[in-house]
Formats: sequence, C-alpha cells, structure tokens
Amino acid sequence: MVQLRQWEADKIKATHAEEGNWCVTTLVKYFEHRPRNRLFVSQGRLQGTQARVKGTDRLVNVFLGIPFAKPPVGSLRFAPPEPPEPWTDVRDATSYPPLHGSWLDLGQGPILQRRVMVWIHGGNFIFGGASRFDGSALSAYEDVVVVIIQYRLGLLGFFSTGDEHARGNWAYLDQIAALQWIQKNVEHFGGNPGSVTIFGVSAGSVSVSALVLSPLSKGLFHKAISESGTAHLVSGALPSVEVIAQVSSFVCVFGCSEYKTKKTLFVDGVLLPKSPKELLARKEFNAVPYMIGVTNNEFGWNVLKNVLFGSFSVIYLPFISHCSSFSQSVPPEVLPVVINEYLGDTDDSAELRDGFLDLLGDAAIVMPSLETLNYHRESGAATYLFEYQHRPSLYRDTKPAYVKADHADEVAFVFGGPYLAGDIRLHEATEEEKHLSRTLMKYWANFARNGNPNGEGLAEWPSYNLDEGYLEINLEQKKAKQLKKKRVEFWTKTVSLTLGANRVWESICHSLNHLSGPNFFFLPPKPILFYFFLR
Repeated sequence: MVQLRQWEADKIKATHAEEGNWCVTTLVKYFEHRPRNRLFVSQGRLQGTQARVKGTDRLVNVFLGIPFAKPPVGSLRFAPPEPPEPWTDVRDATSYPPLHGSWLDLGQGPILQRRVMVWIHGGNFIFGGASRFDGSALSAYEDVVVVIIQYRLGLLGFFSTGDEHARGNWAYLDQIAALQWIQKNVEHFGGNPGSVTIFGVSAGSVSVSALVLSPLSKGLFHKAISESGTAHLVSGALPSVEVIAQVSSFVCVFGCSEYKTKKTLFVDGVLLPKSPKELLARKEFNAVPYMIGVTNNEFGWNVLKNVLFGSFSVIYLPFISHCSSFSQSVPPEVLPVVINEYLGDTDDSAELRDGFLDLLGDAAIVMPSLETLNYHRESGAATYLFEYQHRPSLYRDTKPAYVKADHADEVAFVFGGPYLAGDIRLHEATEEEKHLSRTLMKYWANFARNGNPNGEGLAEWPSYNLDEGYLEINLEQKKAKQLKKKRVEFWTKTVSLTLGANRVWESICHSLNHLSGPNFFFLPPKPILFYFFLR
C-alpha cells in the first residue's frame, strides 16, 4: 500500500487534523518469494512493510505517508498544490502518519501493468480520511492497483475570495495533483498509467463527477464510478462568498445556529470553464465509461424520530412556509406539489416517514444522478447504473428496522470488508455477505479493466442505454429497467428540470435546519464548490 499525503503532519496544525492531509494508496498483487517493499519513486527511495489479506495466500507491500506536494503553508496555504521536494535517504514508509494510508502489492517476475483504481473518500468535504480505508483485499482478490487519496478539507479546501487572489477549489486541485503524481509514478508499483479508474462515495462521488467535468483532469483517468452523489447542482451554479462570510460559515460546522453566507453564481474558469449544467448540455466533459449508483434508502441514517414519528401535520405547514421563504429560486407553489407527491394525505407515521426519506434521497442524489448519466449516455460513452439494496446484517443492533440500504452501505463490500480489519471491516458478515463482497469486488474491478462490469459467473449487468437498464444489487443481483420511472416523470414533467431537484433539496434542508436546529440537517459551508448533504 502506498500512501501519499500533501505534507508532513507536524508542519501544520489544522482545526480538523484531516483538513491538512492528502494521501494516495496503491495496491498490487505480491508473491511471498519476491519481496518488493523497497522501491524508487520520482522523489527518492521508499521503505515499506508487508501485510496479509484474509482468505488468500497473497501479501501486500505497504507504503505509508508518501508526500506528493509541498506543505500548504505560508503562501501555499490557499493556493494550488506544488510538486514535492525530493529526499536523499531511504524514506521510512512503514507506519501511518495521522489519518493516511496506502498499499502496494507487486507481482511475480517482471512488473506487470495492472489496472489502477483511485478511491476518493467522502465526509461532506469536511471530515473523513484515506487511512479509514484499506484497499488490500480489493487489490489481492482482483489483482488491481488501488490508490486512496487524501485532499484538503473544510476551509483549507474551499476558501475563496471569488477572484484571482484565491479562486478556491483547492480540494479538487489536490485531487488532480494526485492523479498527476499517479501518472508519473504508478508504474513503479506495477500499475498501468493508461488505465486509471477514479471512484468515490458521497462527497468523493461528487468529486469524481467534478473531475469528469473538468478539462484539467483530461487524460489523467480513463473510467469513473460515482457512488451516491454528482456535481450536477443548483442550476449549475458554483458558490462564491465574501471572505468574512466564508469564515463565518466555517465556524458553523461547529454548531452555530444559522448560515451567514450569501451565494452568487460563480464559475472559477479554471477547474470548470462553465457551469456543470452547461458542460453536460454541451457535451464538454471527459466522455469516459461512467458507472453511477445510488442506494434505496440514502437518508435512512439522518432523520430524527421526533420529526418522523407521530403526526407529521405538526410540522407540515411551517415546513412548507420555511421552504418557500428560504429559497427564492423555488416558486412557492412548487414545494406543496412535491410534498404531496411523496407524502399524500396519509396520517400513517410509517408512510410519512418512508415518503419523506424517499423525497430527500430523490431530490439530493437519485434524480441528479440519473440526469447526469443521461447526458453521458448521449455523448456515446459507456454508461452503467446500479441501485444498492442490501441492508447489512450488522444493522440489527444499530439501526431501526425501517432503514434499508443506507448511504454508502456498499462501500465496505466493494473494499472486501469481510476480509479486513479496521474501520471498514465487516467482522460479523454472513457467508452470503462474504459472497456479496466478492461479487462487488469483481464487478468494480471488471469495470476498471474493461469499462464493462460484466464477467464470468456474474449476473448480467445491462448497460444504461435507451432502455435505461440497471442492476439491482442485493444478496442476489438482477437486472431491471427504468429506475423510479414514475418519480422521474414527476420531476421532469410536473417539476420542470429548469427548476431542478436540487433547488428543492436546498430549500428543504434550510427549512429543516430552521425548524429543528443546526444538528438536524447539516448544509456544508457555502465555500464548498459542489454542495449536497453528504456523509
């Protein structure tokens, strides 16, 4: 495992430890009689260590804390990343620096060029870290190089003055710099720089979508997977706020009662030359094979019982009122139509709860994902869609029975959680879940290899063509067509796409924050370029 980070942990003290860190992780298959835990990269020599993967006889070589950029201090604090300085001695890469990690596993005989899979973690663009993920199982079982990158978060990742002095988007520029480093160095780890797949969940999924749109990332990757989130947002606008407002909104992360930012329509002209909506409509994006997925209960983890149990009518009218007042771009007559579509006239608390959860998931993630995929399909690029439906067995003691497949639930299975230790392990996985994990690793790796997830022994995954085929992923997989057909028709016909699901979503979030306090729903600080409520 090779971990890259942007700077030494002891050179900067950030409000969140993870905000100042960026890392890359690489894994390939390694056979015991050919140790490869010392190697050269462009900056110098590295000394790594080795680890085993449960269920295989394979080892992985592990390299941690490899810097890929200069420390972002002084004049580089809010600036694009610059190439790292070289070192002369052998660099000790045998232990984690704070919140970072990377893996490497090399093959027997001549170094083979394996497919490269680059993971971008989620965390609402505020928290999360590469060290929480272990790509060793995915690498060992599927013979791919896995790279996990860390990028600047929070204020350090998105501070902007809205002009050339501090354009912002530092987190995305970090990700691009990581991809550039991979192009230059991944061959040392047995990877093929001509076959790089980026994939991510939640905020990481939004990042993948942004990189697909950005001309700066052209040629740095060749396939993409977005899991629960895209960059197709509020009329394609990018937020820009005054400096003092950005500082105020960053403080809101820690519990202030309201957001004091003001938003203008802003495209930086560097990361994105036009708005996401325009880039998609004009087909001005990296038309690579693209897989997009959602879960069937994206917001099961996030809704408070005191709102969804009992009579919803207690908050219905003030909810509608505040939704309309908080979003001037949403006509006041639209939100009642949306609420009625999902909640109807029932007084049953379970039906209200389930309908409300569907509304949140559709507005924030599902509908924008489908529209994004439609644009990519029209470009001629290979496109695939999935809906993840399996409720993990570990939920039996941690989440109420109504929660189905929650936001990001597939991630632990994609990374081979039953075969790992650490934060994404599935230590109590059933035999069926172990099989599911092996299946997902195979689908994802096949897509990285061929731009097509299908393979021997797997249920057929139809392409997302004019029939809008997709795969339902559960303990057993089956193909289907036209995900949420009736709801798609509602959003495209009853609620015009010129309005957009995301404007409705933004209004809902503001209203719920106002009614229930800042800890009910969290909207990221406005300097964040693409904002959803994402884990």
